[in-house]
Amino acid sequence: MDHPEPARGHERRHLGPARADHRPPHRRLRRPRRTGRRAHRHRAGLLRGRRSARRARAGRERVPGDVSRTIRLGAQRLIAAVLDCEKPVIAAVNGTAAGIGAHLAFACDLVLAADTAKFIEVFVRRGLVPDGGGAYLLPRLVGPQRAKELMFFGDALSAADAERMGLVNRTVPERELTALAAAWAGRLAAGPTRAVALAKQLVNASLDGDRAAAFAAEAAAQEINMTTRDADEGVAAFVERRTPEYRGH
Repeated sequence: MDHPEPARGHERRHLGPARADHRPPHRRLRRPRRTGRRAHRHRAGLLRGRRSARRARAGRERVPGDVSRTIRLGAQRLIAAVLDCEKPVIAAVNGTAAGIGAHLAFACDLVLAADTAKFIEVFVRRGLVPDGGGAYLLPRLVGPQRAKELMFFGDALSAADAERMGLVNRTVPERELTALAAAWAGRLAAGPTRAVALAKQLVNASLDGDRAAAFAAEAAAQEINMTTRDADEGVAAFVERRTPEYRGH
């Protein structure tokens, strides 16, 4: 018996064995697709909900002490670690050091800068009070009047101007910055490291104490340093007219 051929739109094609869907029944159901006005209303509702959530988060009241706690455990802790570090710290600034970045550089013991570098007390531009030790560091480096000028106006300070003000030790072309920083680090590492560490401690402490305290600290540091082999080597090299060979102890 002849069978009529199926219509073209209903031709049977061999698709291979059907794949079983092992997902639970509730996972096989798909959310109906919204179209037209219902879809528009649905999406608009989602957007409004997200905006409301963002407003709620933005308008959430701060817990008293959150801001000061964040500053103490963040920026201030970082600056203090540099100031209290026994070893000398060198900053090599290439680019713009703004806000905390500038204060981090100023906290270092030696500051090198590319001639294209800039320093900005950016806080006033954002309506903020300087933090990260800025009000502690700047007056000690440039005096209160200069510090206020930098903080009140937030103008960009070029590397050359920063060097003239005493904020930077040396300004060099950008291509020479890394080499100079490495050379200075090498000189420090080859020197009497214990004596250098004590000198750093004396200078930093002198900014917070009176003359009597500074003199007492100096005498104590000299007493400690004279127990090191590097001190003996330095004196012996001077007497013998040769270059000292320091060992760091």
